[in-house]
Amino acid sequence: MVAQLLGLRLQLLANGFRRSAWQLLGIVFLTVVGVGLILLVGNGLIALQSAADEFARNLLVLAGSFVVLGYVLLPLVLGVDDDMDPRRFALVGFPARRLSIGLLLAALVSVPSLVIGILSALTVVTWWRGPLPAVLAVLSAVIAVATCVLAARVTTALASLLLATRRSRELTGVIGTLVLVLLAPAVILLSSVDWTRDGLAVLGDAADVVSWTPFGAVWSVPGDAAMGDVGSALLKLVIAAATAALVWLVWDRLVAHMLVTPEREQPVKTYGGMGWFDVMPARPAAIIAARSISYWGRDPRYLVSILIIPVVPLIMILPFLIIGVPMQTLALLPLPVMALFLGWSLHNDLAFDSTAIWLHVVSGVKGYADRMGRMFPVLLIGIPLIIIGSMISILFHGDWAVLPAMLGVSSALFLGGVGLSSYLSARLPYPAALPGDSPFQQPQASGTLGGFAQSLGLAGSLLVAAPALYFAWLGLTDDPSWHLTALVAGLGAGVIALVLGVWGGGRVFDHRGPEIMEFALSH
Repeated sequence: MVAQLLGLRLQLLANGFRRSAWQLLGIVFLTVVGVGLILLVGNGLIALQSAADEFARNLLVLAGSFVVLGYVLLPLVLGVDDDMDPRRFALVGFPARRLSIGLLLAALVSVPSLVIGILSALTVVTWWRGPLPAVLAVLSAVIAVATCVLAARVTTALASLLLATRRSRELTGVIGTLVLVLLAPAVILLSSVDWTRDGLAVLGDAADVVSWTPFGAVWSVPGDAAMGDVGSALLKLVIAAATAALVWLVWDRLVAHMLVTPEREQPVKTYGGMGWFDVMPARPAAIIAARSISYWGRDPRYLVSILIIPVVPLIMILPFLIIGVPMQTLALLPLPVMALFLGWSLHNDLAFDSTAIWLHVVSGVKGYADRMGRMFPVLLIGIPLIIIGSMISILFHGDWAVLPAMLGVSSALFLGGVGLSSYLSARLPYPAALPGDSPFQQPQASGTLGGFAQSLGLAGSLLVAAPALYFAWLGLTDDPSWHLTALVAGLGAGVIALVLGVWGGGRVFDHRGPEIMEFALSH
């Protein structure tokens, strides 16, 4: 049976070369890149043989941990198609245990397994510094390959089980994007380190922590032995072996489960009503508001915007923390930033409708009704956010006299952004991801003013909030009585901008119906 699975795996690899000339050229190019990468990293591992024990150990632990993490996460994020899915062998009659062993051995015949196998073997050269480090390096290399291949098989199987529907795959893409965005603070923090003075100490501290985790223990074993810490080396070898054994048990159970589990199909939902359409009154603005609320709650293109908005302030705060700005002062920053981007998020809302906008145009919906309906979900989120967020911000800031200014500045940024977006989305729409497409797909088209519309929306929101920002600054640096003035100025300027934006955007929508339809049909 194992021979059959290995033969099938080799045949599948051979079929990859029986494609069109362009696909074959792509495979050859990727192969050359992979070989070059192996040569580059392999030469580095060989060169590390002459490096200090501690430096080589720290570098391998950190780099190896990212390799293991990549084998775990990439199948989940990318949703890799599995040619050797266990469910395809359900009718063959193979015992579950023998099938799990055979599929694992077949997985060794793949490019990722070949890469990790060669690089793990070269770590033996790195630790050829004595009998004990060399023996432990061989054991660690075998365990590392087994762990990576098993982890990839487990996560690939989980992806095929859990990410079969389009919505689940889109959610995974959103989560992957958030993970990448959240890595930005770590990059900023690392860039602030003086590597010429503190680099080795930071590298060592990080490696000491990671070496006790399932991701780094296997790479630390020979290094610890070479440094004379045999006890830690043996204990980490136990951790690495236990990790591989645990992943094997998960894989074995997954194969047994998948053999009796059919492929997941898109669930068919039944609805007892029309949702928000039952709640809203039968008025044009209210019906558009109901549709917009449904979009904001279910469309991944909107969900991405909502999920990223709270992350942006965190990325902005970290550099200020590094340079020593007090946390009491930084507590005033997140809410205005979130208010700014939440109001700005509507600036291209019309383009998200694509050709469905024809229904508004041909049915004679008034422009102001369209504008008011579209901004309702954002107001539903923004108003509670500003009220509750202001109190939380001032709680961390410590001076409740600043609360009126926080409310005024945040309201001006938010309402000003909603008003300007109501105008810009009708006057300067630009191509956006089509309904059903990935939220990360940005169409390209010549002659569009997307960058101008985005910049104008952000700059205009800041201009609307400028008086409130000025009075809030006076309240912080001069007389606290200015905070109340900031509240009045912020609310006044925000409401005026909102009314003018809805009025102006409505008039543009009424007068540019043919142009809007032409844009929807051509993009």
